[in-house]
Amino acid sequence: MKLALTGINHRTAPVQVREKLAFRTEDIPKALGWLQSRGVREALILSTCNRVEIAAALPPGVSADTLLDGLVAGRDGLTPEALQPHLYFFEDADAIRHLFRVAASLDSMIVGEPQILGQLKQAYVQARDNGFLGGVLDTVLTRAFNVAKRIRSETEIGQSAVSVSYAAVELAREIFGSLNKKSVLILGAGKMSEGAARHLLRAGASEILIANRTAERAREVAELFGGEIVPYENFPQRLGEVDIVIASSAAPGYVIGPEMVRRAIEARKNQPMFLIDIAVPRNIDPAVNDLEHAFLYDIDDLQRLTGRNLQARKEVAQEAEKIVAEEVSRLEARLRERELAPTIVNLQEQFEEIRREALERYRSKLGTLTEEQERTVEALTRAIVNKIAHGPISEMRRQEELVTSVRRLFRLRQ
Repeated sequence: MKLALTGINHRTAPVQVREKLAFRTEDIPKALGWLQSRGVREALILSTCNRVEIAAALPPGVSADTLLDGLVAGRDGLTPEALQPHLYFFEDADAIRHLFRVAASLDSMIVGEPQILGQLKQAYVQARDNGFLGGVLDTVLTRAFNVAKRIRSETEIGQSAVSVSYAAVELAREIFGSLNKKSVLILGAGKMSEGAARHLLRAGASEILIANRTAERAREVAELFGGEIVPYENFPQRLGEVDIVIASSAAPGYVIGPEMVRRAIEARKNQPMFLIDIAVPRNIDPAVNDLEHAFLYDIDDLQRLTGRNLQARKEVAQEAEKIVAEEVSRLEARLRERELAPTIVNLQEQFEEIRREALERYRSKLGTLTEEQERTVEALTRAIVNKIAHGPISEMRRQEELVTSVRRLFRLRQ
């Protein structure tokens, strides 16, 4: 079984491309089912604001191109050829290394942020609960979670780590100088929104409005931070009251357009409005940035801030990379041994059967043997068999590509 992974992230593709590939949570089981119908036995889809990836265990005969087809299946106007410049593809040890780095947030826009580990765990649970997780992928992901835990405990990767929502607030602070007495509308009440509200309050924001499609979730966030709930359908009428808009809802398309913002700025008597769109797909039409007094930034714009974070963590990241390399080698050996085990057992069983048949055939010619002689003959024939088996088994452990040849040579069952 071959482990394979393909996808795009914030380094290989701009948000305009990532949003076209983003999966809604409720659509992932259908996409996994499509892969399974093409022969993929185990698969997981990770879709966040910064990456869309499919990891899978591919049985013999199933092409890795199936994963790329799975990314674009059912998406009108999106072809594998159009994605090629943005894609990365990993197999086996490289795929394991990538998953370990993702879990440990070494591949994140903001190195050390903890959110990606939770997102990967959610993807794991969804794949498992829908029957798309098996021995190979389960083993790799479980180990990835442990590696992330080990890195956080043995390095300072999490010290002073900032989140995307924190970076968004820092960008707002750069625009306004101070956030004291600024009013904020948070569109969407997910974890990013919750983090943004927390940082905004610390930065001095005086009023937080929260609009979310699910009223109960909006209420939870509002109670947590003393914010005001705005019915989702009413938020356009309240735009003119706020200085800052942070959008991170799960809406499949734009919910704020240039005309809506233009009216809000007129109501504000041309006072500047700062909008940060950290949703993927994006919530705010990029044309808003063409309006005078409107300042729109999307999640890719945050990389300017996160670059500072990466530089400050370079030394810590190097420590973490050493742990990743060590853990990859360890898991690779474990998976290789597990893959080899059935072949080794079958080979040993075949040799043992040959030994027993030969003994039975020549037993009558040996005459009556004492108990000690019986033990000696058993030990002698077993030693010969073990000596013959030792060579092929040792070579298979060193050269995995020999497994198929050994199976064919000794006519072992698959």
